[in-house]
Amino acid sequence: MIYIATFYSHFGAIRFKKKCIADGLSASVMPVPRSLSTSCGTCVTFTVSEEYCLDKNINEEIEQIVCVEENRYRQIYQASDS
Repeated sequence: MIYIATFYSHFGAIRFKKKCIADGLSASVMPVPRSLSTSCGTCVTFTVSEEYCLDKNINEEIEQIVCVEENRYRQIYQASDS
């Protein structure tokens, strides 16, 4: 499955990409698609297998994570505003 993570800062996106690669995932940094809002304009697209647990990569730098499904985005994580 293909996912896109958006971030509050460019630094957070770079760190997340490095973590994905260290975990053996395919990941790349790219501009955020216009239909997804973000604070920094940079996102990471990454591919995971069904058995991979996304929860272990979620941290305070992530704004949201969406799953790419048939050219649409389904939100699977949204940071709280608190």
